[in-house]
Amino acid sequence: MHPPELRLRARQQHLAGSTVAEVARSLSLPYPTVRGWCKGAAQSQHGTALRCFRCRPDVDIQTDPTAYLYLLGLYLGDGHLVTSARVPVLRISCSDTWPGLIEACDTAMRHVLAAKVQRVQQAGCVSVQSYGMHWPCLFPQHGPGKKHERPIVLADWQRSLVESHPGDFARGLFHSDGCRVANRVTVRGREYVYPRYMFVNESADIMGLCQWSLDLLGIAWRMNRRNCLSVARRDAVVALDRHVGPKS
Repeated sequence: MHPPELRLRARQQHLAGSTVAEVARSLSLPYPTVRGWCKGAAQSQHGTALRCFRCRPDVDIQTDPTAYLYLLGLYLGDGHLVTSARVPVLRISCSDTWPGLIEACDTAMRHVLAAKVQRVQQAGCVSVQSYGMHWPCLFPQHGPGKKHERPIVLADWQRSLVESHPGDFARGLFHSDGCRVANRVTVRGREYVYPRYMFVNESADIMGLCQWSLDLLGIAWRMNRRNCLSVARRDAVVALDRHVGPKS
């Protein structure tokens, strides 16, 4: 998979007057690859290439950033991007317990890039997936192996989006690897019940991103364990309710 910057250079050279063959020679790339990039850029606006804002830096973002950040949070929690096939496929595993989450994931994919979304039923969950050549442009965190066994670092442009819309990113994280539960404690024989949020993830990098998004929102959190974050203060739970809310 070639980086978006290389595709952009090829298209810019072609638009400047170079033939496909000349561009291919200058970049040491196969002719069919360059032809697909250059001719594909002339597709109708329904094509995914024109919706990929990483491949179109010359225009305004072609997608809803809030939908993208929600999908990014889901991907970091329960997502997988397969790039070994001829056409990359983004898959998000959603529990059957939360049909509203399945619908929200489907909608986010369509708002971000997907022309078509499939739902593949598996044991206890639904794999919401979409094929598209430009998914790797939008999720540069993809790579071999489990996420908690390799570095997960946001690109500068992703960090800028999170800084502008931290609540949508946090919502995706908590809807994937988090929950809102009723915590029960007994003090001097009297039982108290109060809501709190939990986020569990084995990746220290992803946990750090969750902490960062909560800091941006001004929401207090603490670590119960190495891999478990808790938001339990009443005012913090109320604030997070405005951005996340329980799964449905």
